Amino acid sequence: MSDALPVARRSGGGRPVERAGNPAKRPVGGAKVASPADAALGRTPARQKATALNRDRHQADLGILVIVVALTAVGILMVYSSSAMKAYIATDDTLAIVGPQIGWAALGMVAMAAMMRVDYRYLRFISVPAYVLGAVLLVLVFVPGLNVVIGGSARWLKLGPLPALHPAEIAKLALIIYLAHWFAKRGTRVKGFWTGTIPFLVILAPIVALVFREPDLGTTIVIAATGLTMFFVAGGSLIQLAAIGFAAFVAVVAVGLRGYQLTRIKTWLDPWSDPLGTGFHTIQGLLALGLGGFLGAGLGESRLAGGLFLPNASNDYIFAIIGEEFGLIGAGIVILLFIGLAYSGIRVSLAAPDTFGALLAAGITAWLCIQAFINIGVVVALIPVTGITLPFISAGGSSLTISLAAVGILLSISRETVERGTWNDAAADRRGRDGRAYLPGPRRGALPSRTTERA
Repeated sequence: MSDALPVARRSGGGRPVERAGNPAKRPVGGAKVASPADAALGRTPARQKATALNRDRHQADLGILVIVVALTAVGILMVYSSSAMKAYIATDDTLAIVGPQIGWAALGMVAMAAMMRVDYRYLRFISVPAYVLGAVLLVLVFVPGLNVVIGGSARWLKLGPLPALHPAEIAKLALIIYLAHWFAKRGTRVKGFWTGTIPFLVILAPIVALVFREPDLGTTIVIAATGLTMFFVAGGSLIQLAAIGFAAFVAVVAVGLRGYQLTRIKTWLDPWSDPLGTGFHTIQGLLALGLGGFLGAGLGESRLAGGLFLPNASNDYIFAIIGEEFGLIGAGIVILLFIGLAYSGIRVSLAAPDTFGALLAAGITAWLCIQAFINIGVVVALIPVTGITLPFISAGGSSLTISLAAVGILLSISRETVERGTWNDAAADRRGRDGRAYLPGPRRGALPSRTTERA
C-alpha cells in the first residue's frame, strides 16, 4: 500500500531504525509524511485528509463582478436618459435625478469592495442584531413624522439629517443572513414540521407582515419568495412548502388585498378597459417596447419624450425605456445579464465551502433574480402592476447600495469556493459521517465520490 507508514524494525539496542530508502527524520507530532508515490500522484496522506478544511482564498468570481458593474453602468445611463427632460422641466437641472444615483452607485461600489474583502462568516455574529434592526426600521415606518408617504404608501423612513431610506431593502438582506445562519444550525431538523416549518414561519412572518402592511405588495412577494426558496434549498419538505404557499395565497386574498390592488388585477386582465386610468401604465409600457422594435430608436431618442408620457420611467418602468431606445437586442442583453447572474450565483452556492455560505449565496441570488423577474414581468404585462425596482438599474439609492453590498457578500463567498463538482463543509456544519458537504433535503442520498484532480 503506497500511502502506508514505513515499517520500522528494531536494532539490537531496541531503538527503531527506519527502513532503507525512507527519510530518517520523523515528522513532528506524529503527522504523516507522503511517500514518493503519493507525491508523484498528488495524493494526500490519510491522516492529513482527516484534518480541518483548508480555507485558501483565491480571486473572486470575475463573471459576477463584470455583470454587476455592467448592469450598474447601464442603470446610470438609462436613469439619465429617462429622467433628464422631466428633471429639466421641473428643476432646470438635467442631473437632478441621475446625480444622486451616481453618488449612491459610488457608495455601493465601496460597500461591495469592502464586503468582498471581509470573511462572510463574520456575518453569523451579527445575524440576530441585523434581523432585529430590520424589523425595528419597518415598525418605525408607521410612526407619523418619521415616515414619508408617497402614493398612499408609507415605504420610506426619514431620520434626522440622513437621506430618506427604504427599510424593506435593509430587511431583505438582514432576513437572508439570519435565515442562512438559522438553517445551517438547524441541519436536517428543518424537514420536521415542529422543528423546521413552524420556526421558519415565525422568523419570516413578521417581516412579510410589516412590509405588506405599508402596503408594498411587490416587495412582500420578493421577500416571501426568497424565504421560501431558501427553505427549499435548506431541505424543507416539499409538501409543507406547497401548503405554505397555498395558505399565504388564501390569506392575502381573504384578508389583505386593498381596493386598488384588486383594481390592478382586473386591469392586468384587460388594460384597455380603462386606457387613460388604471391601464395607462401598462399600455404606455407596452407602447414603449413596441416603438423600440428590433434595434431601438437610439440612446436619448425616446419617442415618449424621455419619460414625460411614461409614468415612473426612471424606476419601475425603466425596462420599457431600455426596450424603446435599444430595442429587442438591448432588452435581451439585459435579460441575459440577469440570467448570467443567476447562473453564477447558483454555481457559487454549489461550490461554497460551508452550509452557511451555500445558503447565503442562494438567498442573495434568489432575491436579486426574483425581483428582476417581477419588474420585467410587470413591464411586459406578464404579471399585475407592482411598484418594485429593477436591481442595479432603476433609480433608488437604498435599493442600489444594499444590492451592491449583497453582491459583495456573494463575491466574498466566491473567493473560497472549492473545485467544481466537489462539496466540502465547514467543520461546524458537517452532518454526514464521511465529512462531505451536506445540504439536507427530502429523499437526498449520500453524495457520490468525485475526483478533483485535473488531467
